[in-house]
Amino acid sequence: MKTYINIHSNFSYFLNALAFNIILITVVMSAHHETYKVVHGWPQLPENDALDQVTGVGVDSRNRVFISHRGANPIRAFEAESGKQVAAWGHAVINSPHGLEVDREDNIWITDTGNHQVYKFSNEGKLLMTVGTKGETGADKEHFKRPTSVAVLPSGEFYVADGYGNSRVVKFDKNGEYLLEWGQKGEGPGDFNTVHGITVDEKGKVYVADRSNNRIQVFEGNGRFITQWQSEKIGRPWSVAYGSDGYIYVADGGDVNDTPPERNGAVKLDLNGQVIARWGSFGSYDGQFYWAHDIGVDKDGAVYVVDVHHGMRVQKFVRSQ
Repeated sequence: MKTYINIHSNFSYFLNALAFNIILITVVMSAHHETYKVVHGWPQLPENDALDQVTGVGVDSRNRVFISHRGANPIRAFEAESGKQVAAWGHAVINSPHGLEVDREDNIWITDTGNHQVYKFSNEGKLLMTVGTKGETGADKEHFKRPTSVAVLPSGEFYVADGYGNSRVVKFDKNGEYLLEWGQKGEGPGDFNTVHGITVDEKGKVYVADRSNNRIQVFEGNGRFITQWQSEKIGRPWSVAYGSDGYIYVADGGDVNDTPPERNGAVKLDLNGQVIARWGSFGSYDGQFYWAHDIGVDKDGAVYVVDVHHGMRVQKFVRSQ
């Protein structure tokens, strides 16, 4: 009788453990297999209008999606829901737009790789601040060399990824005064090889898309290295964005091949660098990417990815049901 009770007890324990593990595996798999689908027909451009190489994307508090492109009126704004264009400006100032960031006050930040400058605009397009010396390159407090991206803290302090010509991140106060910098060209922790994208989370951690090193590096606000994320699923990060949902979004722009074989995609990560979702592939059809260059997220969780070079477009993605 005693043996029977032990066997029965052990068998019950086994069944309970098995059931728990099945539930756990199901939860983990569902959490790491989110899927996204493209919204066909988004955005709605004016008649006889077209975008050029689209380089940057960000979303303001009113769910207006701002993009930068290398054509007439380089800054465009669209309603997130309808895709209707509601604003177009920037031709008088911007030479060659690259990164675009929308801060908590709905200001629009642009990096200009042609003028080697960073601009802060109001939401309506009024120029509020310029950092860097127009037409001059360098690696000091007053100069950039083809800066690529900006990340803005709630305090108004901001980071510049300086980017193509240099291999550093530079931090400024809210008035554009130099505070500190870090980085050099290389492959070690804290080194960079094409500092292409940058973002900050709610706790002030800095995430850098170190494109040619195929990784995302994570730093404290003073530049102290914390960790790096690197995997086949993350690919080659061209851009990184922190969503209001607390996740990190990455544009994997691939290896800059004009023709296949090539890879492109969009990736969603948790704050430990674990992949929650990956979608898209290389190509020109809806839902594919041809050099995915930047990524942004609206307050409803929709994701926007822009294609530079051949792609010349912005696409909207929403979670599949």
